[in-house]
Amino acid sequence: VTELTLPGARFPLEMARDADVGSNSQLTYQLNSNPSFSLDMKENAGGKKQPELVLERALDREKENSFELVLTAVDGGDPARSGTVLVRVNVTDANDNPPVFSKSVYEVQLVENLPMGSLLLRVQATDADAGSNGHVSYFFGNVPGGIRTLFTVDSESGEIRSAGPLDFEETSKYIFGLEARDGGGLTGHCEVQIDVTDENDNAPEITILSLSSPVPEDAPVGTVVALLKVRDRDSGENGEVSCELSGEAPLSIVTSSGGSYKVLVLAKALDREEAAFHELVLRASDGGDPARTGTARIRVTVLDANDNAPVFSQAEYTVRVPEDVPVGSTLVTVTATDPDEGLNGKVKYS
Repeated sequence: VTELTLPGARFPLEMARDADVGSNSQLTYQLNSNPSFSLDMKENAGGKKQPELVLERALDREKENSFELVLTAVDGGDPARSGTVLVRVNVTDANDNPPVFSKSVYEVQLVENLPMGSLLLRVQATDADAGSNGHVSYFFGNVPGGIRTLFTVDSESGEIRSAGPLDFEETSKYIFGLEARDGGGLTGHCEVQIDVTDENDNAPEITILSLSSPVPEDAPVGTVVALLKVRDRDSGENGEVSCELSGEAPLSIVTSSGGSYKVLVLAKALDREEAAFHELVLRASDGGDPARTGTARIRVTVLDANDNAPVFSQAEYTVRVPEDVPVGSTLVTVTATDPDEGLNGKVKYS
């Protein structure tokens, strides 16, 4: 009997035979008490009564898959004689149960940059039906195409594995639906949430937004020389960046209130005559373990200012000449030098 059989269904049973005659062969039937079945008699064309099994209430194979009933035939003799037969009712399965996941939401946390093919989690759904009706297969639900390029689901085991690179900086959380389908076409659904945690896989990036070069050597202390943007795509300590300057450059770093912009300003007066240019390296290090670093090389040229007066090679020249020296004769050559550049360093005499 299929479990979808409606109450009231009737099932004819075999009639008993009694070799006696008369009242000794007149049979009545009895069925042991069972709430799911009752016994009814149907009179056939020959006047004999046919016992029939009547279904009293709906069946559920998943609760009870078989019944054993005892049918007793009693004759009309005195004393009465009886015979019994065992009636076994097997309840056959109908696909009346959908697959049910063990959880409505599966959550997993994993680090980025996992090797492709890594096992992320395993989902499980059960189906109370039997045979193919209880065989469950797993599939993606209605998910964006990008999910299928990053993850795979094994239709038999329910294992979800990585199929592409997971990058925290691109997406830190993935949410998608899974479907469990039995052999009869019924489905169950669940949600999968994958949280990607950050690894220190990005070095700080330094971008030079502006650079004032050359810088006049008479520029005052505090003059802005360069504006830089420092960025680390990681999060937490992995994205916290500290900067330092290497080299002998007379510059210092001023950090903006947000921390992502760095301003290089003059820390002391420049002197082109001591150094015509300054080369320095800005090094940015994050707080990861191990730390990652990024560098930027900056060259600042010093522009000359007329801050030096000409200087004679001697403070005093003494020349002795005879009184009859011809007019136009060279008496002495004086020399003055100016360490400035260009016109600022070109000396004229008067």
